[in-house]
Amino acid sequence: MAAALELKAMRRAAGTVQLPGSKSISNRVLLLAALAAGETEMHGLLDADDTRVMRNALAKVGVEFLGQTVKGVGGPFPVKNAELFLGNAGTALRPLTAALAFSQGEYRLSGVPRMHERPIGDLVEALRSIGARIDYAANEGFPPLVVHPASIKLDRPVQVKGAVSSQFVTALLMALPLLGKSSRVEVQGELISTPYVEITLNVMRRFGVEVARRDWDSFAVPHARYVSPGKIFVEGDASSASYFLAAGVLGGGPVRVEGVGRDSIQGDVRFAEVLYRMGARVDIRESSIESRAAGPLRGIDLDFGDMPDAAMTVAVLALFADAPSTLRNIGSWRVKETDRIAAMATELRKLGAEVEEGPDFLRIEPRSSIKPNVSIDTYNDHRIAMSFSLVALGGVPVRINDPGCVAKTFPAYFKVLSSIAG
Repeated sequence: MAAALELKAMRRAAGTVQLPGSKSISNRVLLLAALAAGETEMHGLLDADDTRVMRNALAKVGVEFLGQTVKGVGGPFPVKNAELFLGNAGTALRPLTAALAFSQGEYRLSGVPRMHERPIGDLVEALRSIGARIDYAANEGFPPLVVHPASIKLDRPVQVKGAVSSQFVTALLMALPLLGKSSRVEVQGELISTPYVEITLNVMRRFGVEVARRDWDSFAVPHARYVSPGKIFVEGDASSASYFLAAGVLGGGPVRVEGVGRDSIQGDVRFAEVLYRMGARVDIRESSIESRAAGPLRGIDLDFGDMPDAAMTVAVLALFADAPSTLRNIGSWRVKETDRIAAMATELRKLGAEVEEGPDFLRIEPRSSIKPNVSIDTYNDHRIAMSFSLVALGGVPVRINDPGCVAKTFPAYFKVLSSIAG
């Protein structure tokens, strides 16, 4: 893709979008299908950078793929020495770290430079507390990592901090059944982004392991092994749905997204409720959502701790609202693909908004006019590129630098956007 993409002012958005598979669900399904006994036929799996690095890593540790079918290894990975590159995919590197720690092998896990700036210390300390041997190859608390064979002891609950990333809890929960014993995970402090852990529990259940939880601070993992369900269907990506639903509001609509709806297991499906609170018309069905404009957009003041990815879409919508908006409890943005709070504040200011940036919040005050033809830097972050593309739907031409970064989760994003916009 070109170094920059010029998006002309668009006055209308209407149509139907078939969503790609959920990234969060896809990488969980890939890992558990690999660890399970039996073959799993996967339908709707996301095909993007983050899932490709997971598939490549699993193949290197002995998992066989036959098209969209995975031949599970029925336990720990059979290959005991491997060097794995995971790009910038936290949904791959973090769960694999725990699964490899229980596989009695020698493994090195690395990624792109930004992945080496994303913290993993809380997960490593939790694994070390039960006997895992994991070294930092560079900076303490961050990848790259070297995992060694170790004797794991489950004579006490595994304690892990939950305030930085819910992926640390997810990693432990998915890996512990490999040990062939019952176990317990206890969360120290607040657990953020709990809907993502709910996704984990749902996928584990589909592979035969039912975890009992007490609120969000204690999880009992039974003595059970993963067994293939035979076939598994991955629903559409609710985070990706947010861009098209927002387009339906800015561009009049109606825009319908298919593949996610009322029965979704993803927390970001609640983005539809946010649109409603901002004044849009939203219709939610079993497996689709439709949006359209219904008057001026209203400013909002909401906690987005349960849907931090979709909150980025709201930040751009706030440019077109009739009053300031405040996005709260988004501290996890700081340790994502980039420091998203700083990046979003910088790019929103380029467009003319007045932005107050805090440790875990953004306050966005729109202006009567938005600056046209601004060059948006995307920081190699797919969600920044997709979010700011919506500026064009507000009738303002915009330039997106490094548009190819959307390949991380949605390679065809701009093509699909153009199919509904005019």
